Amino acid sequence: MSSGRLFIITAPSGAGKTSLVKKLLEKDPRIKLSISHTTRDPRPGETNGKDYHFIDQATFFSMKSQGDFLESAKVYGHYYGTSKAFIEANLKNGSDIILEIDWQGATQVRKLFEDTASIFILPPSLKELERRLRSRAQDSDEVIHSRLVEAKADMAHVSDFDYVIINTRFETAVHELESIVLANRLRRSYQLSAHAELLSKLTQ
Repeated sequence: MSSGRLFIITAPSGAGKTSLVKKLLEKDPRIKLSISHTTRDPRPGETNGKDYHFIDQATFFSMKSQGDFLESAKVYGHYYGTSKAFIEANLKNGSDIILEIDWQGATQVRKLFEDTASIFILPPSLKELERRLRSRAQDSDEVIHSRLVEAKADMAHVSDFDYVIINTRFETAVHELESIVLANRLRRSYQLSAHAELLSKLTQ
């Protein structure tokens, strides 16, 4: 059985990352989403165990000290971590996995796994990013201002990523995300591993 591939997806808050990933998962049953652990409170409509594993800080730091996280970072004042056991088990079983993590986590993961595809999603403008943040009607003006400041800092790391998607039109961005996944599955290293038996017969 071939090993799976990690797809790291990073974006500033409000760029549309969550919606794009949700649509990709609907269209591609071969890819799984790694559900992060976080110390922040659930937003309206979020479900524990589906959107995030919501835990308190004591539990988070206990898990981190035990080496349960592949990566972890503090984002917008809250802690996030990726389950090491989930990633290792699913890659071994041949599943492709999406990691929705910030640039700090992406840096940590790339050091551990060389064969990753990292994707940064950008908004078409700061004005549009602010509009999307305000359309949520969940945050105060102070929080939105803070998120915009941090978004600029996050986007300064875009050059560290393999692919860049500018989410101007949602349907176009979904197609571009699908294309990146497909292109990576057609890479020589992936195909030789996934079709080792066939290639052995073809080259005998």
